[in-house]
Amino acid sequence: MIAVIQRVSRASVTVDVENVATIGQGLVVLVGVRGGDSTDDAKYLADKTANLRIFSDPAGKFNLSALDLAAEILVVSQFTLLGETRRGRRPSFTDAAAPDEAEPLLQELVQTLRDTGLSVSTGRFQQHMQVEIHNDGPVTIVLDTEERLRPRH
Repeated sequence: MIAVIQRVSRASVTVDVENVATIGQGLVVLVGVRGGDSTDDAKYLADKTANLRIFSDPAGKFNLSALDLAAEILVVSQFTLLGETRRGRRPSFTDAAAPDEAEPLLQELVQTLRDTGLSVSTGRFQQHMQVEIHNDGPVTIVLDTEERLRPRH
């Protein structure tokens, strides 16, 4: 799984004309699921997201996590994060999991985040969404569950 995590002052998701999710201060988590990802990947990503210290303490240092602040989280499925662009000009999405594989892993991620006590909203899976993000900082972090398996440099 790969996630782009953005610290936000607020964010929302609209499908057609219906607002399906709105959050205040917190994190927007754009998530792509790879073919072959597992529940371990979802749980790892949820733990990393909830505990990632990207909020400033009173001294202005990144020492606080979403859990520390009871921040809100908005999870949005985004298979395009798996777009392969090394060859040609059109992205290939062959690394992305099929919808029947991806959706349960997204649900696992969301439920694991909710189990921490955080308020978690979601977009709508396989829907065309308008995502409004007010990036705070801006602060944007990319997490890739495959990274945990690679040796550090």
